[in-house]
Amino acid sequence: MLRLLKAESVSASYFKSHIFRKTLSQMHTTPIETVLCPNPKQGMYCQLLIGLVNRNQVVSIGSIFASTVVRAIKFLEDHWKELCFNIKTGRISDWITDSGCRNAVSLILKPDPKLAESIENICCSESWEGIIKMLWPKARLIEAIATGSMSQYNTLIDFYSKGLPIVSAVYSWFEAFCGINLEPLSKPSDVSYIFVPNMAYFEFIPRLCRIA
Repeated sequence: MLRLLKAESVSASYFKSHIFRKTLSQMHTTPIETVLCPNPKQGMYCQLLIGLVNRNQVVSIGSIFASTVVRAIKFLEDHWKELCFNIKTGRISDWITDSGCRNAVSLILKPDPKLAESIENICCSESWEGIIKMLWPKARLIEAIATGSMSQYNTLIDFYSKGLPIVSAVYSWFEAFCGINLEPLSKPSDVSYIFVPNMAYFEFIPRLCRIA
């Protein structure tokens, strides 16, 4: 009997798993509907909105890749006024049309003018140095892959977080996880990974050199 192996990226596989659904509600402020939103812009907006509403509960900021952390802060720079208006009024913006996102956010979002004002006072600063620590005062680390090609974003993350530790616990491609960092508190420049060969199927094809 032939059995077919399902091929899909590690992120898609993990996000659709029952394990992720179970741990998400226990360890993250983000509702599952905003993670699985087919519209990346709407999903990121709603995740930031919920993160700001629960700003005093957040103990870490993270994504799979360091580039996404930087992109989220840049996105926040462009949308903080609108986000504050949502928090002040308790109503989500009309351009958020994904029903899953709207329903999930509506269950959490309540009018909170005082919270909106405090966020406005932080975001209107001329410099956004340390903005992560100011918006999320209990945050203790940044979780993201910050080695290899992602290392180019570390300077910006240091600027926005004012030196919070960057924890690069695993190494992965979009397709699969392939390494684990046994010393996660090491600086990104000092990180090394233990190769995990059973996390995916690898095929090494010999390279044929042509003689000119």
